This record gives sequence, C-alpha cells and structure tokens, in this order.
Amino acid sequence: MKTSPSARSVTGTRDRDRLVRKQRREAVSRWGKTLVMAMVTLIVLTPIILILVLSLRSGQTASGVYSWNFSNYVEIFTKTPVMVYLGNTLVVTFGTTIFAVIIGALAGYPMSRLRNRFIAGYTLSLFVVQSLPVIVFVIPLFVVFANVGLADTLSGVAIIFIAGSMAVTCWMMASYYDSIPVELEEAAWVDGASMWGGFIRVVLRNSYPGILSAAIFSFLVAWNDYLIATVFLRTQSNFTLPIGLQTFFQQNATDWGPVMAMSVVMLLPPVIVFAVLNRFFSIGGIGGAIK
Repeated sequence: MKTSPSARSVTGTRDRDRLVRKQRREAVSRWGKTLVMAMVTLIVLTPIILILVLSLRSGQTASGVYSWNFSNYVEIFTKTPVMVYLGNTLVVTFGTTIFAVIIGALAGYPMSRLRNRFIAGYTLSLFVVQSLPVIVFVIPLFVVFANVGLADTLSGVAIIFIAGSMAVTCWMMASYYDSIPVELEEAAWVDGASMWGGFIRVVLRNSYPGILSAAIFSFLVAWNDYLIATVFLRTQSNFTLPIGLQTFFQQNATDWGPVMAMSVVMLLPPVIVFAVLNRFFSIGGIGGAIK
C-alpha cells in the first residue's frame, strides 16, 4: 500500500520537530553543565585570587586609599630569609619524593604480582600504620631522633615524610601494576629477559602515569606539612616555608600583606610542578603494548 504525499509530509514534519526538540534539550544540557562547571571553578579559584590581590595591596595612603605594588614581595625577600626557607623545603620535598617513589615502585610490584600470607600481612600492616594519626608518633619519634642526632635536621624530617607517604605510594603503584597484563612480562621472559629485566623494561616503562601520581602525592605531603616540621625543626636556618609563614603572625597583630606574599611563594612551586608534569600523564599507557 503506497503512502500518500500528504502523509509523508506529515511524518517528515514530525521527525523534524522531534529532532529540533532533541537538539534543544542537548543544547540546554550543555549550557547547564557549562554553567555548573564555571560556578565550581569560580568557587575553587576565589581563595587563590584573593591571595594574589591581597599580596599586591600595601598600606593605606594619607587619603585612606590602598596602594597596589610589589612592596610586600620586596619586604619578604629583603627582610626575611625566604630563600633559605624555600631551599630547605625544596631539599626535603624532592628528597622525600625521590625515595618514596623508588620504595613504592619496588614494594608495589610484589604486592601486585604475589599472592600469599606474607604479602597479605604486609599490606594489612601498611593499612594499619597509615590509618593511625600522625600526632600519635610525633613525640616518640622526637625522643628517638633526639637520641640519634636527627632532631632539628632536614634529613630527619625527610625520613619521617618518606615513612608517612610510603604506604600510599606502595598502594598506588601496586594498583597501577594490576592494570598491566602479566602476558607482557611473560612475553619478555620468553624472549630471554630475567624477572628484574621484565620489571624494568616492561612494567616500569608502562607505569609512568602511576609513578607521576605517586610522585605528586609524596611532593604534596612534604611540601604542605606543618606539624612535623614545627616539632622537629628548632633552628631558623632549618625552617621550611610553612614554619616561615607562621613567623609572620604576631601575638597582637598580623600584617596580612607579607603573609599573602609568602603564601604566593608557597603556591608557585606546586603549580609549576603540575603544569610541567600534566602532559606526561598520557605517556606510558599500555594501549597497543600487547601488539
């Protein structure tokens, strides 16, 4: 039975109407998602914007108007040992990151590939230790470190940071190793590689995103710490940036301009690290590796 031209015209009109309504709904959905993301981004960036603005605002002039310049930055770099604080923080942070990633990369491999009671007990012990609050260990560790000469030293603080971040880096690396097929290592073994050679040439070469994630976590743990550094570091020449920032707070008043300028100095290195390493997260994936 043939369809009349009028019926086909009506059907075509209905299809076009449905298509137009669908496109409108999709457009509204896209705009709604964009608006929500814009609001979330604004909320997240508002504190950072305020820090930048306040760091550029100096004291009031005779007319009662604030002046805008870099005097706060000049003050912290000329009147306080900010570069010493920054150097100490970089030494502790990069030392922590390097050792924590190496230990996590090596310890995560047996946690991923071996299944026995010893590995299960080791994994459980990491979980138990990591679940305990840091404040529980501070005083006993300080007593032990004072007896062995590691109190008030950057190396002693770095050791604590490494121990504190090691459990999580082990879990992160083990979880990433789980995503790498064992067949890749077996193929390397068939070609004559040893177990160590298969780990280095196959597993690690495909684990760059996991390694970078563990490194960033360790970096932030050491960079942002205040409690451990406050307890263990007593000499100003050993202070890190969080302790240096605390020295700007006086008992009766606080000059917020230098405080915000110091906060900007603390913000810049993590931002630079994220900006530089962000493009490497797509490197080292296992797509196509089996082929």
